Formats: sequence, C-alpha cells, structure tokens
Amino acid sequence: MSQFISVFDMLKIGIGPSSSHTLGPWRAAQTWIQKVKKQQLFNDFDEIKVDLYGSLSLTGKGHATDLAILLGLSEADPEYIPIEDIFIIVERINTQQEILFKGGKRIPFFKESIQFNKVFLPFHANGITFRGFLKGEEVSSETYYSIGGGFIVQENNVLEDEIEINKKNFPYPINRAIQLEEYCERDQLNISDIVLQNELELKTANKIDFELGRIWDTMLECMYIGCHSQGNLPGGLNVKRRAFGTHQKLIKETKYANPQEWITAIRSSEVKFREILKWVSCFALSVNEVNASLGRVVTAPTNGSAGVIPAVLMYYLVIENHSADFEHIKNFLLVAGEIGSIFKKNATISAAMGGCQAEIGVSSAMAAGALTELLGGTPAQCLCAAEIAMEHHLGLTCDPIGGLVQVPCIERNSMGAIKAIHAAEIALETNPKESLVHLDKVVDTMWETAKDMNKNYKETSEGGLAVTVRMADC
Repeated sequence: MSQFISVFDMLKIGIGPSSSHTLGPWRAAQTWIQKVKKQQLFNDFDEIKVDLYGSLSLTGKGHATDLAILLGLSEADPEYIPIEDIFIIVERINTQQEILFKGGKRIPFFKESIQFNKVFLPFHANGITFRGFLKGEEVSSETYYSIGGGFIVQENNVLEDEIEINKKNFPYPINRAIQLEEYCERDQLNISDIVLQNELELKTANKIDFELGRIWDTMLECMYIGCHSQGNLPGGLNVKRRAFGTHQKLIKETKYANPQEWITAIRSSEVKFREILKWVSCFALSVNEVNASLGRVVTAPTNGSAGVIPAVLMYYLVIENHSADFEHIKNFLLVAGEIGSIFKKNATISAAMGGCQAEIGVSSAMAAGALTELLGGTPAQCLCAAEIAMEHHLGLTCDPIGGLVQVPCIERNSMGAIKAIHAAEIALETNPKESLVHLDKVVDTMWETAKDMNKNYKETSEGGLAVTVRMADC
C-alpha cells in the first residue's frame, strides 16, 4: 500500500529548532496523553517517565527535545502557542517540579524524569518511550518514533490518519515522480494542477487557499522577524545573528511598517546583480536564525531546512516577478509539497536516517522544482530541476556542532536556496528527454547513500564538524 502525503503534511507550522527532535517529540507527547485519556488510564497516573533513544538522546539537549516533551505533556499546541509562553511553561515546570495538565491534575516531574539513553532502538534512530506509573507500578508504556518533518509513528502502526493512494481515493494516485510526469503529459496539466486536484479530495478550495495562505504568512513573518532581530543565538555557541546586518546594508533607509510593506519596499528598490545572492542568503539565514531560537517556522520539509523554500519563493516575488500574487505562491507550495512527498515515500527526510542530504537536499529539490514551474518550465523540466538540486547534495552529512541546529545548519539553508535557483535555471535550458538521470533515480540513490552512510554522520554529533570543532573550542 502506498500512503497519501498531503502538502499540509510536508509543510507544517511548528516551533524550532528541529522537526524530528523538537516538533516530533512534542507531537508524540501530545498524542500519548490524548491516548491514555481516551483509555481512561490518565487518572491512574501519579508519576511519568520518558526515555529518549539514539539520535534523540545524543543531540536532544541541543535540539530542545526535553523542552518539547514538557510542552507536549502540558498539551500545548506548537502551531498556536504564543512564543513567549514556551519559556513561561518550561520555567514553571522546572521550578515547581510538576506538570499542570488540562483539567487541573498535577503530576510530579523532575529533571531525572527524562532519561537520555544512547542506545539505538532497531526500528528507527529517533525513539521515545512514555511510561505512566501508579504507586511504582507501570500502568502505560508507549514507544513512538520521530521519523522527520514532524511525522511520528509507532512500530506496529502506520502514520496517523494514513490514506491509501488509489484511483478510488484520488484522481491522480502518485508514488513515484514518473507517475506525476505521465499524468501531466497525458492531461496537459502543470504539476500544481495535478496536486490541487488530489488535495480537493480532502479539503475545499477555500480551505486549501486559507491553509496555504497561513503557511506563507508564517514563512513571511519568520523572514521578517529574522531580518529585524539582533544578538547571539541561544545554546552556548554564541553564534551571532547575521541576517540583521546583511538586511540593514541591503534595505538602507527604506521605510515600511509590516511584512507586506517590506515586500513592496524590496520590489521597488534597485537590486544590483551582486545583491541578488545577498538577498537570497539573507532570507534563508533569517528563517533559520528564528528556528534556532525556538521561534515559529514551517517545516519545509524539516525545521533544519526551513529556510530554503521561503528564500526561493521570496526571490521569485521580489526579483523575478513583481506582479506575482497569491496564485503564484499557492502553485509554488503545491509543487514543492508534492516533490517533498516523493522523497518521503521512497527515501527519507530525516537527518537521523539519511544525513543532511535528506533535509537540505530535499528542500533544495522541492524549491527548484517549484521555481521552475513559476518560471514557465514544463512538468518534466520541474522534475529535472529537482533532480539536479538533489544530485548535488548527495552524501551531505549531518554534523551539528554541540547538537545545535546552528553550525553548519543555518548556512546550509543559504547554500541550498542558491543551488535551487541555479538548478531551475539549468533545467529551463535542458531537454529532459536527453537527461541521463531521472528524479526517481536520484531519490533511490539518495536512499541507498543514506543506508550506506556511517551513523556518526546522521545527526548524532559523533562525527564531522561536531567532533573536530567542540563546544569547548567556541
């Protein structure tokens, strides 16, 4: 059975710094609490313990996994929680050493209630077990796996709310890129048209527009906040925010009062050739600096790669097409989401499973394909652009210094965005029928590369820069 993955699964609104290590555990904690309440087990608890395994344990502190668990158990929603409430809730739990649940029940919770176990569970590198006790006796035990992009599964379960892809459920069942290409050619439709028809089986047109608008608004606000925030990022590396300084030099004395006026201001300015790359870099850096400071971002397809797609879409809006409107934004996000889902179905978007090629590589491929459609490329050229972008990220490792989503992660978003734009330009000058490598082949190759990659280079901070540059050196 093939699983349908919506654009809204690939592009989720949440809190940084990591979709697999922050958003996933947060959602897992929420899911467990909701489950035991339905089973009427929750009222029997007088103690809760949490065990983290594998990559969640090795880099959990740097990724704020422990904070995410506290927030998830508290039943806070990462999509809507006010950012300032995050630290209030965490501080209250740490100070009072108890969690206040909805309904008023309080359960003691100490620092030792979360155990970091370096052992890897067989099913997936990101394992987390929640256990509830009554007078020392275990009443409930559930293990979840955070498989990237905020997705969570249990070993004997499918993804939550999985929908089978078939002709009965969707007009265009898609598992591989070649199927998508064939549908487009047969019905003379763009990729965004195909994706929209499938999404309409689940949501009304108005609901789709509303949700995509909310995703874009979150991306835009994230870039705006990042470009207007100074200082160093939290975590101990003392990484200086760079988007602010770059933005100040580029925007000069231009006046504006909000994100929409900001876009208009950039469009109306005379952007020199060399400044284009600086703007793209600024957009990407701004998002991931917000992400690194536990801000609200959109997984695209993950938090660690959240800056690529907004940066490339912003590039189109402020550089390529000053007349672009919501329809362009909508089509871009539809194409990007579908390309990401192909990687998710046939490979991975988890750095703990595939290294950074699974995050920055996939996001670059998503952005490249989407940009190509907006620039007038054929569906085959869109897929060609996605292939080119991923081809030149193959083998990219995940080696965050100190387990923080900062170095080299933030800069990699800038590089991924630039590569996506370049890939789109190459694809527009390419005859896809003459291309030696199809997108499906590069997806398969990425997955084989992921399986062959040493685990030290898969978000464990046990290899690469994370070892050669220690926290103590910073």
